[in-house]
Parts: sequence; C-alpha cells; structure tokens
Amino acid sequence: MATRMARYDVRNDGVGPYAVFYCDRCSREYRSQPDVKATIQKDVGRNVLGGFLRNIPVVGGAVASGVERDNPRYQYSMDQQQVEAAWKQVVDVFHECPTCHQLVCNSDWDAQSGFCTDDSPRRGQIAEAQAEQAAGVMKGLASAFGLGDVVKNAAEAAKRGASMAARCPKDGTLAKPGTKFCPECGAEMIQPAVDACPKCGAPTAGAKFCPNCGAKIERAAASTKCPNCGADAKGAKFCPECGTKMG
Repeated sequence: MATRMARYDVRNDGVGPYAVFYCDRCSREYRSQPDVKATIQKDVGRNVLGGFLRNIPVVGGAVASGVERDNPRYQYSMDQQQVEAAWKQVVDVFHECPTCHQLVCNSDWDAQSGFCTDDSPRRGQIAEAQAEQAAGVMKGLASAFGLGDVVKNAAEAAKRGASMAARCPKDGTLAKPGTKFCPECGAEMIQPAVDACPKCGAPTAGAKFCPNCGAKIERAAASTKCPNCGADAKGAKFCPECGTKMG
C-alpha cells in the first residue's frame, strides 16, 4: 500500500478536471474520474444565474460573463481536497517498494515478496515467467505465418541448454555447470543431472535420441516435489509454497 501520493498532473476533457497519476517505474497512467454530476449542477446553475444577471442594466452583462467563465468544463486545476479525493480512487493500484522506495503499479509489483519486480528476491523467476509469456506470443505469431516448427525447434534447443546449466533454487539464476554458489544471491546451486545414453554412455543433453548412436532415450517422469522446500507442486511450473521454478 502506498504511504504517499504518486506524481500526477491535471487534465480536462470537457466534463471537469481530473487527475492522472503515474507509476515511477513504467510511467503507466491511472486516471481518476471527473465529478461529472457536480459539473452539470454548476453548469446549470451558472447558466441560469448568468441569464438573470444579463437582464440587469449597466453591470449585469459583465458580471454574467464572469460567472459563465468560472465553469468546471474549462478548469485545469484542482484544489488539495479534490486531488486527495482523486488519489483515493487509484491508490490501491500503487505500492511502495521498501528497497528503492518508488511507487509502482501492479505491473511492476511482486505481491508474493512485497517488493518491486526489480528488487524482488524472485526476480529470476519473474524474468523467466515473462520470457515464457513472450515466447507464447511469438509462437502464436509464428504459427500464423507458418513458422511454427522453426520456433518449436529453437525453444527445444534453449530448453536443452537450460537443462545443462547449474540453477539457483531461490531466484532461478542459471550459470555454467560446476558453479557452486549463485552469483545473484549466494545460495548453493543445483547442478545439472548427468544425462547419458544408456546404450553408449555419450552425453545426450536432453535429446530424445542419442546424438552418438541413435538409441531412443527413455526418461522417468519429472518429480513433482519442489527441490527447495519439498512441497508437492502438483504439476505447476512454480512451487505454490516458495515460488521456486520446477524442473
């Protein structure tokens, strides 16, 4: 929850002023709603009063013009009370990071850890999840243009490369085999499993068939136990208890 107000400016689309608040990280806009009811009420009242004043000789016309110009439809400023009321409409979207103290929106907030995505201890997992989402979008576009097999082969190659790397159980950081401690958080790394061909013993790097002798590689089903906390992930990509990426 934000403890202070985000940066903002005031706009008016012809129905009254409203505030636009900005995320410190991505600058997304979150707009309050103008008080349309109050604008209409004031508009009607000013029109009636202006028409009445114009009937007064000498000074009536000048006063009436001033009354009509003082209209919420043309105001580009808000008093402190109005700004605070506008902030209450969008405050639930903003969160203050305890590390960098920026006010960020839900898109840049890791609710599980209570930090912004850049300072979250799960930033490696978040980056992987975002990459998987982006890959899904690219796969859909590739299929539409008849390039599905190309993308599939590239994804499988990347997956095989990841399976050959040492992995951090806390933040998902990948490193070359033999790396003992995570370069990001210092946790002990999980080393890649030795994946040798049962027929000739050659390394297969996750391939379905041995690149040396062509034998089909039979593998046991992946464990559903979290390597970090031991909880049953029940097929999920990330552990529901600690957030560690499975497999």
